[in-house]
Amino acid sequence: MEGGKEEKGIVCVTGGAGYIGSWLIMRLLQRGYTVRATVRLDPELNRDISHLTNLPGASEKLQIFNADLKNPQSFDTAIDGCVGVFLVAYPVNLEQIEVDDAANEMLVEGTLELLKACLKSKTVKRVVYTSTAGAVVANNKDLMEMDESSWSDIDFCRTVKAHGSSYIIPKTLIEQATLKFAEENRLDLVSIIPSLFRDIYFYSNALGQKGDTSAHLLLSEMKEQKSVHLSPKKLLSLGFKFKYDMKEMFDGAIQSCKEKGFL
Repeated sequence: MEGGKEEKGIVCVTGGAGYIGSWLIMRLLQRGYTVRATVRLDPELNRDISHLTNLPGASEKLQIFNADLKNPQSFDTAIDGCVGVFLVAYPVNLEQIEVDDAANEMLVEGTLELLKACLKSKTVKRVVYTSTAGAVVANNKDLMEMDESSWSDIDFCRTVKAHGSSYIIPKTLIEQATLKFAEENRLDLVSIIPSLFRDIYFYSNALGQKGDTSAHLLLSEMKEQKSVHLSPKKLLSLGFKFKYDMKEMFDGAIQSCKEKGFL
């Protein structure tokens, strides 16, 4: 996908109101795509989506669809006729401690239904699945560098009762299921892990620590260790180039928050 304002077709972004989804929509509009964004428009949420509708070009090239992973068929209309689909939507609840296997199964099946809708459309050329570092780093293998062959160990997460397992386990199961489905059905699907602001963010989870105070104690007592590194080699080999360094990203984020009145 190269720059330019020429018409590039219709794409769907699930979870369009979120942080990643909204930035993705802005970039797609800038590149000339017509975007269909799916958002949970539950009246009880009283959701403000003006950050989407106010984007440059949104009035001409952005459509908002009400859809929920609990009802996978609600995505059919948004996906039908698209050339690409970005799967970003996920109901994150990091406060949940217990792993809900029934809910996890529903999320896996719901995501697979979205992939079936992509196949049924006959127009979708590629699906981009938004993964998480949580699907990679949660294991006890002491790996210092991880790549596309690395997976979080679900049994390990269950055994140590790691804080965050209610997020890590379903995300791992969903990604494994989507990759398997795509291979079996010859669906062009790629998975990407958004970058982290720090490498060792799993310091307490992997050891089964709970609560912020446990993490503080752990960091004060642990010996110096090498940081876990998620390898970008495959992404770079496909031609991707990092545009900004960490300082520029933080400076930009702080400036934006000041302009919006958050700081």
